[in-house]
Amino acid sequence: MPHINDPARRKTALITGASSGIGAAFAEVFASEGFDLVVTARRESRLHDLADRLHRQYGAHIDVIVADLTRPDAAARLFGTIHERGITVDALVNSAGFGASGGYMTAPLTGHQNMLQVMVAATSELTYLSLPGMLERGYGRIVNVASTAGLAPTGAGTMYGAAKAFVVTFSVSLGREVSRRGVYVTAVCPGLTRTEFHERPELFATVKNMPHWMWMDPLDVARRGFRASMSGTSVCVTGGVNRLMVALLRYAPLTLLRNVARFALGPRRTSAP
Repeated sequence: MPHINDPARRKTALITGASSGIGAAFAEVFASEGFDLVVTARRESRLHDLADRLHRQYGAHIDVIVADLTRPDAAARLFGTIHERGITVDALVNSAGFGASGGYMTAPLTGHQNMLQVMVAATSELTYLSLPGMLERGYGRIVNVASTAGLAPTGAGTMYGAAKAFVVTFSVSLGREVSRRGVYVTAVCPGLTRTEFHERPELFATVKNMPHWMWMDPLDVARRGFRASMSGTSVCVTGGVNRLMVALLRYAPLTLLRNVARFALGPRRTSAP
């Protein structure tokens, strides 16, 4: 197998949740930086549209593998297909995720279970399956898309924030374990981002009045996340506004946070980005 630094061998990034939003943006950024791709999500037609566009634009070879990460066997099946195709995964972007609307007890249990399956179980399993090859080659980049909701208690999206907090802690802890062997792990923590995530009616009602300066473009998020991953930054909070908000939330009294969340969200409690 060629060494990772062999110029004859292009590196390959596996990107989940690539059919839209931040996942699609990461696919574009990695392709623009000379990576080949494996893109996966549930919506096959969108993946093929993305693959065709990025191939024409950047010349990247792109494999499309449809996977539903709410299924407990999805990660193993995905990697089985990758091995069958002889693909080497040099970078992994765990971007698949979603937010359940409503409070903890008003949302269905299956929604919480699916969220944990995608953002906790699948993220950790795909990372586990990717790491042996990365460690053997002495090179790897793992990007776990978290959220500012995982860095400070906001009172919104109880299970969502908890899942993203796991992603942050997991990324930092694993990075300390494997960075000395050439594998960098980065938790990317965006705030409000212009994606389909917030276009669903139950979420749009909460964020529609947020000022425009609080929003970021997904490509900007992905570019910042890519640079952080390449440099070995463990936690990347995208944007100065988000960094300031996280710093304030970390040190604000919990009673104040609850009152701010109650005022911002009103009677409807939904997940944060």
